[in-house]
Amino acid sequence: MRHLNKIATAFCAAALGLLSMTSCEGGDLYSVDSPDWISAKADSIANSKTQGGDEEIEGLEEDVYTIGATDFSSGWWAAFTKYYQIPENGVWDAVFNMNINPNASNTYKNFALIITNDEDRGAANYKEYGAIRYDHQPSGNSEWGDYIDRSLVESTLTFNTDTDAGVDKLGGKVRLTIDRRGGGLIVTMTNGTVIKTYTQKSPLANLNADASNTTIRAFLVPEGSYIGFLGSTIEPIGGFTSAEDKMPLSMTLNSVPRKVLQGTELADAFANVTATVEFEQAVSKTVPASDLTFQAIPDMNQLGSKTLVAVYNKTYKGENCSPIIAYATFDVVDKMYTSLGATDNSTGWWGAHSDNIKVGPKETFVSTFTNYTSGANNWNNFVVVLCRADNSEYAVVRADNYGWGDGYAACTPVGTQGDWGAWLAAMDGAKVTTYVTNNGDGTADVKAVMEGTDGNTYTQEYLGINTVDPDNFYFRFTVDGCHLEFDNVIGAEDNTTGWWGAHSAMINVPVGKIYSTRIKNFTNGANNWNNFVVVLTREDNSEYAVVRADNYGWGDSYGACTPSGGPADWGTWLKAMDEAMVTVSVTNKGGSADVKCVMVGNDGNTYYQDYLGISPIDGDNLYFRFTVDGSHLVFE
Repeated sequence: MRHLNKIATAFCAAALGLLSMTSCEGGDLYSVDSPDWISAKADSIANSKTQGGDEEIEGLEEDVYTIGATDFSSGWWAAFTKYYQIPENGVWDAVFNMNINPNASNTYKNFALIITNDEDRGAANYKEYGAIRYDHQPSGNSEWGDYIDRSLVESTLTFNTDTDAGVDKLGGKVRLTIDRRGGGLIVTMTNGTVIKTYTQKSPLANLNADASNTTIRAFLVPEGSYIGFLGSTIEPIGGFTSAEDKMPLSMTLNSVPRKVLQGTELADAFANVTATVEFEQAVSKTVPASDLTFQAIPDMNQLGSKTLVAVYNKTYKGENCSPIIAYATFDVVDKMYTSLGATDNSTGWWGAHSDNIKVGPKETFVSTFTNYTSGANNWNNFVVVLCRADNSEYAVVRADNYGWGDGYAACTPVGTQGDWGAWLAAMDGAKVTTYVTNNGDGTADVKAVMEGTDGNTYTQEYLGINTVDPDNFYFRFTVDGCHLEFDNVIGAEDNTTGWWGAHSAMINVPVGKIYSTRIKNFTNGANNWNNFVVVLTREDNSEYAVVRADNYGWGDSYGACTPSGGPADWGTWLKAMDEAMVTVSVTNKGGSADVKCVMVGNDGNTYYQDYLGISPIDGDNLYFRFTVDGSHLVFE
């Protein structure tokens, strides 16, 4: 959401009250570290304007700004440099610092060059030639696009897999050159140690709608890294950015929680919030919560809707200045359920979306929620969107035996709603379980089991949706005149439920299938075992094995398995497990089973726990369920 410099008088008064709490000079309220690297960048250009030794880059102009979160948290397609336009027969040189996360374990955590036609990313006629990433992996995905020939790539550093060591070698001061002289396309990336080139001598296709316009655009995208831009020989759209200090103009808040549990301290509730601050000359940077001051209006002691006021009073270089204010809304609730759509069912079509969830080849992802509908039409119920990582769609399917999209035409829709009027009435408060399956062969299936408020069970299936890339398959939920509550809770919400005191419903896993589900884990924090537990059973509840979150288990089939996981610091892990987002996958291999747990802690770190080769297993009779011990789980 966008935020203005001026807001209602009440909010301004609140912000001024915050400012009066401490001095603007040296006060703890606004203490930040001055970003000395800005001056270092500018000096490096001003002193030499050279890269890779003695070679001077003719026409290099200062263009100093940062792209990507400096805590290395920016994901793919989350941060972009300015646009740089390269004319036919032109050359573009750019220099920047490539900051690699010292803890990076994947070769793709660097940057990619995106080459497009002369259109903005959001334009209707936007088209890409392709992408060239700095790492080089011939068997991987280090280049892509319909107009990029990977055989024309050479590099002095080659990776066999995306987990090879050596990504750190891609850091430092990088010179990037795009040379269009001669009608082809020559791209060079070098930091003086690693040199990567793309040499296409054939003429470059013109993707512009106007055939007379032969200009191309280029921009950079970091992933798990950040770029400190230094200079360019071509003036970007929006102009060059000087290293002189800049005043903040506006601010946008990111990652504001929609709901905060009653009793949560203000600082804890918004510890993960960041702000994107826009400065003069189109410069921006992301600042953490520690650089912001927050106030909730009215206070957080009572349930209901609140306004979050955030104050920031630093220049681009970290000097004190007049404050800017941003605000957002959130709800204080007594139960931490996850909702999608307005609870009065007023959210219109495509008005709210859940996060995308990736489903791997041969994996089925299971979700449970309660569906509430306005009851106006059959389509005013949950919708499942099957898509790629960039949100381009394979198919969209509804609860009411209807869908569309390139992959939908080949599918077989099957529903059991014989009386549509009775079904629609029963869907207000219906308990729904969806199964989204990536068959691994270019097809996907969606199944929804709806337990209506009339006591009847309705089933809707969409089988054989095609045109699916099995390695790039995601789904999400959206709504239309309805809302969803992901409210399946196991255990008391104060974490007082003892061992084996509450259990989820069982999920059947067929032979050769991977079934996954996602939960939010809450713990009393007393012991490592006070977290989620996975129980593998037969249909009659007789057990194969019981495995915990903390690298421990038991049962007749447990002894044969290989448990792996467990963090280096159990204390840190245990603290991070309260409100951790956990994805549990169970694989039925016929005579054995695997359990894999991916835990994204409240500290932002990802922890893994695997139990591989649990055996013997009757492949035709494998189920799993969750139980708790001094914890509770919310199915998301």
